[in-house]
Amino acid sequence: MTTVEERIRQAAGELDEQALKRIAVDLIAIRAGALDEIPSYLERKGYRGVVIALDARTYEAAGKRLHASLEHCGIVSSLSKIKPNAAGDVIADEASIIQLILDIQRSSAQAVIAVGGGTIHDIARYAAYTAGLPFLSVPTAPSVDGFNSKGAPIIVRGEKKTILSIGPDAIFADLDVLVKAPPELTAAGFGDMLGKYTSLFDWRFGALTAGEPYLKAAEDVTRAALAQCVKHAGLIAKKQEEGIHTLICSLIESGLAMLLFGQSHPASGAEHHLSHYWEMEYIRLGRRQLLHGAKVGAACIEISRLYHRLVSEDFGLQSGVRPAVTTHWDEIKQAILHVPRENELRELLRTVGGPVSTEELGVQPELLARSLREAHLVRPERYTLLHARNAAAANPSGNEQD
Repeated sequence: MTTVEERIRQAAGELDEQALKRIAVDLIAIRAGALDEIPSYLERKGYRGVVIALDARTYEAAGKRLHASLEHCGIVSSLSKIKPNAAGDVIADEASIIQLILDIQRSSAQAVIAVGGGTIHDIARYAAYTAGLPFLSVPTAPSVDGFNSKGAPIIVRGEKKTILSIGPDAIFADLDVLVKAPPELTAAGFGDMLGKYTSLFDWRFGALTAGEPYLKAAEDVTRAALAQCVKHAGLIAKKQEEGIHTLICSLIESGLAMLLFGQSHPASGAEHHLSHYWEMEYIRLGRRQLLHGAKVGAACIEISRLYHRLVSEDFGLQSGVRPAVTTHWDEIKQAILHVPRENELRELLRTVGGPVSTEELGVQPELLARSLREAHLVRPERYTLLHARNAAAANPSGNEQD
């Protein structure tokens, strides 16, 4: 069986050494018992002290076992249990990052270990980067594709900003831990992967109409990971080891595709902009957060519905549309037709037990409507079809400027 690294390098083909360096990771261990390999890895690296970043739930899922294992081997491990906010959520914001940085400063740690999901990883990667330390990844659920990202989406004064930091030196994805993850987290990981249908379209759209950078190897990696995930949806739903192995591999490969390209385009388009918009609104209102992947899955359905409608309306030939969109409209239409329609996406999400609509997710109709008008402003430099549609609506009397 080819490993994740081998598949990525095969897809990368003849790319230069700089591109290959971007995806370099010391070790990616995706197997049962991977957690038990961490002490020997730390010993090989010469690390005698670490800080383990986690929360109350991930402490029980894997942190307690890891802490005991490290102490047994004579490696000093300090626990940094990130505290929830007033709404009861652990979020990647200024308070969480400062908490971890202070814990790092109080220790003699030579590395940081993130034990948890995407939020814990975002906190750990930025705190480790700030402290000048490497970090290791220990996913406790196959819930997001950001475990090996170098970008940290951080909430700064209520606004979500992705800040360049560092990726993990190694990833230890223990299938014994991952198969026991709550089913809603597994469904969220599947939803995050499903969002690649629309993110890949938006990336191609931006490259065609706005000259945004594009790398076919990164698209190929992402598309292959998505296809494997969809193919194994039934096994993922049953939480069988083969299905969970496929899901976590797909999520990690999606993350590596972003590293290969150097930006998040392959895995983040209008569906992610909707998700980020909803997240910021919930923080503003002091509401409990929704799972990232669950939001992305529901948002992907909404974006698919919108984009297929724009095809039926021949949006690209209407007044107010950027000339480059009109020029490439036939090619754009064909690309949209390869994005599954909303009913097919609903069935896939239903298979794994994820929310299949914004109503089921709990996003109110007013917030959905507002996000469809404004979410492109979350990343205004990204030229998605949602961005083009809203720009044309704001300037119906004349062509949007290139």
